[in-house]
Amino acid sequence: MAPALANLAIGLPAIIPLYSAYWLLTNYLPSTCDAFAPRPDTSNCDYHTLDHAPVMMSLLAVTGAILLLAVLTVDVLGPRRRADDRPGRWLATAALIPVPFLLLLCLAKA
Repeated sequence: MAPALANLAIGLPAIIPLYSAYWLLTNYLPSTCDAFAPRPDTSNCDYHTLDHAPVMMSLLAVTGAILLLAVLTVDVLGPRRRADDRPGRWLATAALIPVPFLLLLCLAKA
């Protein structure tokens, strides 16, 4: 029960990097913006997406690194310090980390 609760608790702040990755995959990658087109006025360019992309990439890099450090600390290094616990059980429940984000995403789409 403790590994599941700990990973769900990690999932709450993990909403930020997961949303950043979701935004980059759904808004930035499919954009048809040709910034180096010979005639930008004829392209279907979304400059709003281009303006926000560096901020979202930076946010993803910083919060993603913090999330990886949290998972490493809680799921790998924490159980190794205790003789009665196995890291495999903690790592198996790491699949619960995206559950809060997916729940909010489902509620937002409904």
